[in-house]
Amino acid sequence: MTAALVGPDGAPRCPWALSTEDYVSYHDEEWGRPVHGDDALFERLSLEAFQSGLSWITILRRRPGFRAAFAGFCIEKVAAFTDEDRARLLADPGIIRNRAKIDATLANARVLADWPAGDLDELIWSHAPDPATRPAPKTLADVPAVTPQSTALSKELKKRGLRFVGPTTAYALMQACGLVNDHLETCVARSAPPRRVTVPDTAASPC
Repeated sequence: MTAALVGPDGAPRCPWALSTEDYVSYHDEEWGRPVHGDDALFERLSLEAFQSGLSWITILRRRPGFRAAFAGFCIEKVAAFTDEDRARLLADPGIIRNRAKIDATLANARVLADWPAGDLDELIWSHAPDPATRPAPKTLADVPAVTPQSTALSKELKKRGLRFVGPTTAYALMQACGLVNDHLETCVARSAPPRRVTVPDTAASPC
């Protein structure tokens, strides 16, 4: 039952944000902020899938490499990747070289490339719960790993052909993309002004 902790700057934050310097800016500026746009959400969905079984810091530190390897997570570009691109990804030390996760990312891009523009954004955000039904968590023990909404989102994404989108991955996506606000009650970032993200920041090859 860990409550918010005071950092070196005197501001209280979610405890995980203080576990490493790399987390602070991510926690303060990105995590829990609304993310919109099909490509931006494809990036988050893909990275959450790669994170499965690993710590998020492992993915965060490799994010520039992922963005370079996956053409800035532009759905159309990734959907057009060839067998040569797949071989390149499997040999790329800048990403997580997990064959199943790489194949899932490529397959997901091909599925999403056939969706009308805005469909992924609309589908994901349609599962955002009413904020009024979610009191601010006081400690980490109050933050769930799975919710009915993330289970429903996972089922819908799988139904429409996407892979590596289990309920836990779906909830991590919801947390990261601002569908829910799981910053602890006294965390400095909980009431920060919203920052809407529409494309992958510093993407290597934006669409």
